[in-house]
Amino acid sequence: MIIKSIELADYRNYGCLSLQFDRGTNILYGDNAQGKTNILEAIFVAATTKSHKGAKDREIVNFGKEEAHIRTCLEKEGVETRVDMHLRKNKSKGIAIDGQKIKKAADLMGLCNVVFFSPEDLGIIKNGPGERRRFVDMELCQLDSFYLYNLNHYNKIVNQRNKLLKDMYMNPDLRETLGIWDMQLVSFGSKIIERRKLFEEQLNEIIFGIHKKLSGDKEELVIHYEPDVEIEDFEKRLRMNQERDIKSKMTSVGPHRDDFSFVIGDIDIRRYGSQGQQRTAALSLKLSEIELVKKIAADTPILLLDDVLSELDSNRQNYLLNCIGEIQTIITCTGLEEFVNHRFEINRVYKVSEGTVTCMSTETQEEVQ
Repeated sequence: MIIKSIELADYRNYGCLSLQFDRGTNILYGDNAQGKTNILEAIFVAATTKSHKGAKDREIVNFGKEEAHIRTCLEKEGVETRVDMHLRKNKSKGIAIDGQKIKKAADLMGLCNVVFFSPEDLGIIKNGPGERRRFVDMELCQLDSFYLYNLNHYNKIVNQRNKLLKDMYMNPDLRETLGIWDMQLVSFGSKIIERRKLFEEQLNEIIFGIHKKLSGDKEELVIHYEPDVEIEDFEKRLRMNQERDIKSKMTSVGPHRDDFSFVIGDIDIRRYGSQGQQRTAALSLKLSEIELVKKIAADTPILLLDDVLSELDSNRQNYLLNCIGEIQTIITCTGLEEFVNHRFEINRVYKVSEGTVTCMSTETQEEVQ
């Protein structure tokens, strides 16, 4: 899958923008805070319905406007697909595929697989478990529609159960209904745990070799899934923690509290690894995303690199850039000098300045906005 073009209207700092992408390597360069990342974010939103930053739709819409529009033209095996998305400040988003409205945003997931890599992702290993769960959830939601279905329902049930726990303070009789939510929590939560265990196996098959090469054959990385509760103990643990949950007004047991550890030898590098080890593991994780899409979805993802090269040493830069040749890549950077010494083909270059994007070539400059 590749993205042929994107059109933005009232999206962040862009009033109106139309960009054509090459199927190879595309570079967006310019000073910071000019709008480069906004373009990558728009591609990610168009593919996943969510911002990689976790931003709400109302935060994305241009100041003073009520809605924003993203139109992407995709191509796979010679067949084009158009995705239109309206982001509204006070309503849910509207999505159409080839002019046909879809009822659920989830129906878009998996149509276009993207891998987004930003400097913030280098902290996935050392930061809190929420970021690691978010990484796994985003990847699985793109690759597995059943996982997306179960996760959406599970999250709704957790929210409903938490609301019930709060309402019980004023109405203790509501306690009788707690068991109904517990049954649903176990049902959907067990499916999430089961799929995450399979993901652990699939990821380890890929990341082991990537990390070994990245570390110069010095390190062997293994990922361990750490479920908060095992499936066979889920219902029992909920009953045991019921009084605790009522007091705290929060659900304390379930896959929303899972974590993943990253082990080299006997060392858990989340806590005891060097910064270099953590960064190499994070890069290995992102590169593994690409291979997972190829293996599970039988497709090539679109790679979005947001000013990440400046955060990597030359060895990690070279390894990452060597992966670019076979997939469509869109890179943001502050200057083209980062690519002078790298032997890979640059197919299209855009300069971004104050929300204006200019297509650069050796002979002419074509302003696209």
